[in-house]
Amino acid sequence: MSEAQLKEQIYQRQAIRTLIDNEIAPTVKANEADSKAFYQNNPNAFKRPEEVHAQHILIKIEKDADEKQKAEARKSLLELKKRIDAGEDFGQIAKSHSQCPSAPKGGDLGFFTRGRMVPAFEKVAFELKPGGVSDLVETQFGYHLIKVLEHREAKTMGYEEVQAQIAAHLRNLKIRAEVLRYAEKLRKAAKIETFVQ
Repeated sequence: MSEAQLKEQIYQRQAIRTLIDNEIAPTVKANEADSKAFYQNNPNAFKRPEEVHAQHILIKIEKDADEKQKAEARKSLLELKKRIDAGEDFGQIAKSHSQCPSAPKGGDLGFFTRGRMVPAFEKVAFELKPGGVSDLVETQFGYHLIKVLEHREAKTMGYEEVQAQIAAHLRNLKIRAEVLRYAEKLRKAAKIETFVQ
């Protein structure tokens, strides 16, 4: 694709977007009855699974590590656990000692659901209470300390929580339908000539 073709393609897309934004979208409204019906007819879409927000500290061990190397890694992590138990900040220790890519964020892994982490890690993370710090956890990646920041139980979100998202979704569906109707109207109104050679 040449630069001129790319510019033309961008221009056409922008023209279509402007048409939709100025001519079609302002005429489309989502109504409350449709939003409530969508919510009631799609209950599974509004179920939030159980989630845990956790930090961790990882001391890696190689797959071929001998028992001495494993013992050194365990000892190192247990020393960090003592510091945390004595009141040092988990996140600061994670920043300076964790060997996980999450270290710069204080070991913060964000929220995750069941099935997202390796089984040994997940089991401990979902059993800990918020604020709790695990004992040493071994996985194929190495040894971990896990701190749970928040635990959210599974729940169905209330209509009020998702009302704006539903309205936006339904409005977008209606805009798409209107765009198709508009394109069909233009196609029918256009004079198309076919030349056969």
